[in-house]
Amino acid sequence: MDTTLHPAVTALLHTPTTARLRPLFEGNNISYAIGFKHINYVAEAAVLDHFRQAGLSVGDLYRRFGLGFDVVDIRSRLGALLAVDDEVEAVVTPRTKEDADRFRFRVEQFVQRDGRRVRCADSTVVVALRVDGHIAPEEPCPAGLERFTTARLGEGERLELAATPVPYGGLTAGRGTTADPVLSELIGETNAFGWRWRVGYFYCHYNERVQMSGFLRIMEEVEDLFLADRGLAIKKVLDTRGWIPVVTQSRVEILDETVMEEELYTVYTVENIFKTLLYTTRMDCYVLRDGMLVKTATGTITHGYLQEVAPNRWEMAEFDEATVSALTTPRKAAS
Repeated sequence: MDTTLHPAVTALLHTPTTARLRPLFEGNNISYAIGFKHINYVAEAAVLDHFRQAGLSVGDLYRRFGLGFDVVDIRSRLGALLAVDDEVEAVVTPRTKEDADRFRFRVEQFVQRDGRRVRCADSTVVVALRVDGHIAPEEPCPAGLERFTTARLGEGERLELAATPVPYGGLTAGRGTTADPVLSELIGETNAFGWRWRVGYFYCHYNERVQMSGFLRIMEEVEDLFLADRGLAIKKVLDTRGWIPVVTQSRVEILDETVMEEELYTVYTVENIFKTLLYTTRMDCYVLRDGMLVKTATGTITHGYLQEVAPNRWEMAEFDEATVSALTTPRKAAS
């Protein structure tokens, strides 16, 4: 082990930790189960606790060293149900390679079921330390930490734009708009859905940029809007068929920074349908800068449907022909 590293950095890189956490009640949307977004929140919270146990809490990183903690990639495979009253045993195992400039961790979430230890989620979480230019650090970085710092989270792909953007204030307010010339150009003839809206401060951190939890919320909301656009609004399908979307896998990766109050163009594309049980979609997020579109985030999510066969008893539902048609046929093509 490298003895030139500060002990706290050594702990971050080499010492597994365990935290006992509970999911937030906010994630209990259907029955007594916790949704995918809050399962990812637990994974992030476990990594935050890993930093605290090492002696480098995110508050200290910011105040002492002028560094912002940013989860820039999170991918999760969901297994057993996580319930609202569960206490999660979250095990964080460092997986950072020797030449890497970002921290990488495996986070496993375990719960107790009838006296058995059951894994309900398995995640990979990647963390960058973003230099904050508007504050002065109180002291130098601990030895070995500087390699994980960056002046910017990334430089996203730039796309030439032919469409003329329409001022946001002239479009439908509320949850944003799905009718926009830039979105139309991005979608083209693909099996995709588009959404444009202004990012509020409550999706952001460090006074400036959208954080990972914000993009997880965006992924959840664009799915909701997509299903409503395809005639599969969640409340309607739940009331009429007893079906509710369930997530088996998800990933979100930050490619560039999205700044507070920028307008975000989100494209949600159906990629695959597997054996009438699961479908995979891709989320791509863009902002408009200097006349070009900048891709700031991307992600994928795999959904199925659970069917309530008895009160609080759920089983996987098989898609019927109408559901497959709705998922594969954009509204503009169907009209």
